[in-house]
Amino acid sequence: MLVALMAYDKDGALELRKANRDAHVAYLKSSDLVRQAGPFLNAGGEMCGSLIILEVTEFHDAEKWAAADPYALAGLFREVTMMPWNKVIG
Repeated sequence: MLVALMAYDKDGALELRKANRDAHVAYLKSSDLVRQAGPFLNAGGEMCGSLIILEVTEFHDAEKWAAADPYALAGLFREVTMMPWNKVIG
């Protein structure tokens, strides 16, 4: 099952994102669950959130993965939404 994780940064948290980016990217690359990932950008082109597509057996696996993300552990996000996703194109 594919799961879309959409995470939105807290206001004014760009420096917190930058400080934890290397650990977050390493976590993404070390996981066999990540299929696609990248940051959301605001109108000024600055990172302000994340979109991550995970492939998991059970939805709980995605929740467990998200809880261990260095960004989540650093308290970067104001909101996280996760839902099953169906790839149609691409």
